[in-house]
Amino acid sequence: MRLALAEARSAAKADEVPVGAVVVKEGKVIGRGRNRLRELKDPTAHAEMLAIQNAARVLKNERLLGTMLVTTLEPCPMCAGAIVLARVSHVIFAAPDFRAGAGGSLMNVLNHPGLNHRVLVTGGVLEGTSRQLLQRFFKAKRRSL
Repeated sequence: MRLALAEARSAAKADEVPVGAVVVKEGKVIGRGRNRLRELKDPTAHAEMLAIQNAARVLKNERLLGTMLVTTLEPCPMCAGAIVLARVSHVIFAAPDFRAGAGGSLMNVLNHPGLNHRVLVTGGVLEGTSRQLLQRFFKAKRRSL
């Protein structure tokens, strides 16, 4: 989670919403990502999506079997869908997202009974640190308005 938080801090420095993610397989980081929506002018450039893309390139496979995705914020529906399609085994997230979380807070795409893959989900890991990073970012944004 500390590596994902470092990615989130990099996102904040680039004036992006501070979310970071890493993909791990057998104890080795094989994918990293941070939010880059504004930088890339791409609404799909979420930290989780970029980490998954990087991991798929490293593995030379669209299936990320036996991997763990660690992210600082509960995945949104788009990212959760990509996680399921990539067959990620385990998602660990820091802060829940009650407005858009698809790992159990608002909805549960990661374990939807109609889908052909279920993901082990662990939430709340270093939640306070992630939440504080997000709150500071948005507080600064409101002050600059």
